[in-house]
Amino acid sequence: MSIVVTGATGHLGRLIVESLLARGVPAEQVVAVGRDTTRLADLAERGVTVRQADYNDTDSLRAAFAGAEKLMFVSGTEIGRRVEQARNVAAAAKEAGVRLLAYSSIPHADTSSLTLAIDHRGSEQEIKAAGVPYAFLRNSWYFENYLPQLPAYLEHGVVGSAGDGRISAAARADYADAAAAVLTTEGHTDKVYELGGAPFTLTELAEELSRQTGRHVTYIDLPVEKYVEVLVGTGLPEEYAAILADGDRGAAQGELHVEGDDLAKLIGRRPTTLAEAIRAEL
Repeated sequence: MSIVVTGATGHLGRLIVESLLARGVPAEQVVAVGRDTTRLADLAERGVTVRQADYNDTDSLRAAFAGAEKLMFVSGTEIGRRVEQARNVAAAAKEAGVRLLAYSSIPHADTSSLTLAIDHRGSEQEIKAAGVPYAFLRNSWYFENYLPQLPAYLEHGVVGSAGDGRISAAARADYADAAAAVLTTEGHTDKVYELGGAPFTLTELAEELSRQTGRHVTYIDLPVEKYVEVLVGTGLPEEYAAILADGDRGAAQGELHVEGDDLAKLIGRRPTTLAEAIRAEL
C-alpha cells in the first residue's frame, strides 16, 4: 500500500512529498503524480514512484491511484473545473479503496463568500458524496502570496483592499508538513482542519517590512474596484486580478482569519511567523 500525492509538480504537492520522505516514509511507498512526469525525474531517481495523471482524465486517475492506501488531493488550478475534477478524483479514490482522501481546501469553505470558495465548497461536497473517508485541510493564505512582492512593496508601499482584516497566513512548507502529518498518522477520518498561522493585517506587514529594512513602508487601502485596476495595470489578467482583490475583500470581513491552533497541533511546533518569513526572503 502507498501514499499518493497529486499535483506533485506544483509547489505544495512537491513539498508534501518531501515532507513525507523527511518523516521516514520509504520512497518506494510514496507515489508522486503529475501531468508532466519529466518534472518529477529527480524524485524517481530517489526511489519515489512517479505516475502520470490528469484530473480531467478518469482512466489516468484510476491507474495512478492503484494500490493507494492514502491520497493527498492537491486542488487543481483550473477555476470553474475544480468541482468536476474533484468528482473524478473522489470516484477513482473510492474505486481504489483509498482509506483516507486528504483535500487542500480554503478557510471556512462551507460558509465563505470568497469567489475561490465556491469551487472548494463544491469539491468538498463531491468528496463527501462519493463516500470515501476524507480529511479537509482548509489552508489559509500563504506567505508566498506576499513575499515575491517585497521589492514592489519597498518601492511603492503595500497596496490592497483588506482594510484591518486579519490574515492567518503561514508558510507553504508548514501546510505541507500538516498534510504529511495527516497522511502518516491515524485519527483524521472525516475531520476538518482550519489551518493558519498567527494573524496579521497588511498594515502590520508593512510595519514589519519597515522594521527589517529601515525603510518607511506604508499600507495603502483601496476600494476593491480600484485595486483590480491597479493589478491589471501591473500586467495581470483581469479575471485573476478580480480574484485576488476579492480575496482582500474577504480578508477585510474576517474570512481569512482562522481561530484555533490546528496547524500547530498537526506539525507539532509553532508555525513560521511573518517576521521569520520576511527575514528569510530578504
